[in-house]
Amino acid sequence: MYEEYWGLKEKPFENTPDPRFLYYSPKHEEALTRLLYAIREKKGAAVLTGGFGSGKTVLSRALWDELQDHDRYRLIYITNPQIPTIEFIREIVRQLGEPKEGLPEKKSDLLDLLGKILERDANIGRDIVIIIDEAQLIESRETFEELRLLLNFQLNERFLLTLILLGQPELRERIANLPQLKQRLSVRYHLSNLNEKETGEYINQRLKIAGQKKELFGSETISLIHQASQGLPREINNICDLSLLTGMGKGIAKIDKKIIREVIKDLEG
Repeated sequence: MYEEYWGLKEKPFENTPDPRFLYYSPKHEEALTRLLYAIREKKGAAVLTGGFGSGKTVLSRALWDELQDHDRYRLIYITNPQIPTIEFIREIVRQLGEPKEGLPEKKSDLLDLLGKILERDANIGRDIVIIIDEAQLIESRETFEELRLLLNFQLNERFLLTLILLGQPELRERIANLPQLKQRLSVRYHLSNLNEKETGEYINQRLKIAGQKKELFGSETISLIHQASQGLPREINNICDLSLLTGMGKGIAKIDKKIIREVIKDLEG
């Protein structure tokens, strides 16, 4: 809607997990490095936590893009971890290529089938990676226990799968109360919010990717955006997106502090 007015090719501040727009702050680089390490070195399990809108999902898509070009990996992505435990296992098996119709009804038979698939892939040098998004939504202790037991699928020298848990900070509390699972998580990282400098770099990078030809946000606006957003990328996007829309409506050439204050007030409203 406002792209032509500001000379942009596309909207720069959409809250969608497009890895093209991933800003690699030192925190994001460290998170991605640790997740890749857990996968490539067959560490078994890793957990990444961060506040709502901190960039976990887009980071997982970048991880996905990093791995899916390699025939070595088969990637499973679970976006609804609240499903019953047996359905959880059935979904994993289905994403590994087994037809949904005809899958075993009993959990023990499903696990036996999963074990055979994992061994078959291991024999041809293929690694299974299971990514579970919004893992803090798992309420059943039984499901967490089942995830831990998945890590029992292993050969003498390696795990047959890598489990990646992504979730909000309360996931850490849930895991802390499950010591047997916690002990299996060899890699853990918490994605903290962006600082003011990183907030400015984040905004400028997204504008550049969207085709920015001139400065659209004055340097004095960054501090206000950072304070209001607390450094959360999702909130930064909301403020910047509405600022561009408001600025267009007022016919201005550059976003200033007055526009930012007006937008913040509207969003808090």
